[in-house]
Amino acid sequence: MTQDCANVRVRPLQAADLPAALEIQAAIYPTFLLEDEPAFASRLDVAAPYCLAATRDGALVGYLLAHGWPSEAPPPVGTVLAREAPSEILFIHDLAISTPERGLGLGRILISRAFDLAARDGLAVAELIAVEGAAPYWRRLGFADSIAPPHLAAKVAGYGPQARWMTRRIALPADESRADA
Repeated sequence: MTQDCANVRVRPLQAADLPAALEIQAAIYPTFLLEDEPAFASRLDVAAPYCLAATRDGALVGYLLAHGWPSEAPPPVGTVLAREAPSEILFIHDLAISTPERGLGLGRILISRAFDLAARDGLAVAELIAVEGAAPYWRRLGFADSIAPPHLAAKVAGYGPQARWMTRRIALPADESRADA
């Protein structure tokens, strides 16, 4: 962690963070990708939330919306999620860092923490839709472009012309019973 990240705290994203998170979202994303408060809040309330906040001096400077979800089934932009959904994979829905905090590695820190939590729960794959030219960023975090099957292509296209379907394996903790052998 860089010195600039030393006083950043990572914790679960909470409903009280929504106003600040929506401000960050509005500053970063084009209008067609903005989600309203009910859709945003529903990601905090799914059965397997991995939503995280990055704060500096108590102020939200970045967030990650991630949750367990069915494989190859990304929800359309703006969808209010149902609470109970199978957690087959870790779906990375949104990662946003405020402009002054970009370049400090906060995104990598948030993703790493979410991967640790998901691996603890047995999720071995992460999926996402890279938007607005972000695919190179996600490649640097170990994600690879994947060909979207026909049933998925239209959903990916709904995230904009630059949208890319990407996946990555999550390293699961070693089987502790083998460690004792």
